Amino acid sequence: MFRNLRLIIFIYYLLTVTAFLGVVYFLLSVAQIQNVLLLAVVMICIVALSGVFISKLSIDPLEQYVKNLQNLSKETLHELNLPISTIMTNTHMLKKNLSDEKSLKRITRIESACTMLEQRYNELDYMIKTQSQKSVQEHFDLQELVMQRVDFFHTIYPQTAFALELQSHQIFNDKIGLAKVIDNIIDNGVKYAPNSKKIEIKIYNSTLHIEDYGCGMDEVELLHIFDSYYQSNENMKGFGIGLSMVKRFCDNNNIDLLFKSKPNEGTTVLLNFKEN
Repeated sequence: MFRNLRLIIFIYYLLTVTAFLGVVYFLLSVAQIQNVLLLAVVMICIVALSGVFISKLSIDPLEQYVKNLQNLSKETLHELNLPISTIMTNTHMLKKNLSDEKSLKRITRIESACTMLEQRYNELDYMIKTQSQKSVQEHFDLQELVMQRVDFFHTIYPQTAFALELQSHQIFNDKIGLAKVIDNIIDNGVKYAPNSKKIEIKIYNSTLHIEDYGCGMDEVELLHIFDSYYQSNENMKGFGIGLSMVKRFCDNNNIDLLFKSKPNEGTTVLLNFKEN
């Protein structure tokens, strides 16, 4: 598709330039028009028309391609909803009738996997809404959201202890996007604290504090943490794009983001929710 599109645009551009030079030659040599203002107007009109047609040739196929991709995503998302709900409902029913410890563990693992699949479903739905430029902001309690995310991480990192000091705090923001931000920060806190199994999370004075007791960072590393693909520890899995996404989200949603860190002591991340 794009190869043919490039070829069409190149041919049209070549023909347009040739036609433009031909018109200029005709006006100057054949028609012998000496009016500079008239020549300028004619040339501007030709250039403008060429720009319109080239942009139309370039944008229309891409616009149609994006629309088709969005429609496919929406249809796929809709079809995924039913099997996810079916798995969740039936695992809950099976769990009630099981007493064998091995079977219960297996069902619990299925539930955890399904919860993660449901999370990816919500994220895909969120991405489609943001691409469609629909408002995704809503009123919700930050305390409830943090507790939901901690419950989620308990299933992934059961060995990690979460110390919570939470106050109810109503905010108006992008709930799903903020959940992704919290997930990223907590996940980093666990991964970069291999010798410590504790994460402290607090809410007070309109600020969310997430603190780990891991390897920490020095001042040089703190200057680069928001750079895409930067990783302070190359042995860690991932692509190093998480914190750049966190920073971009906070900048776009009126949230002050601050990192405090010391080597071998840990890192504290503060998200201050300013009044909109």
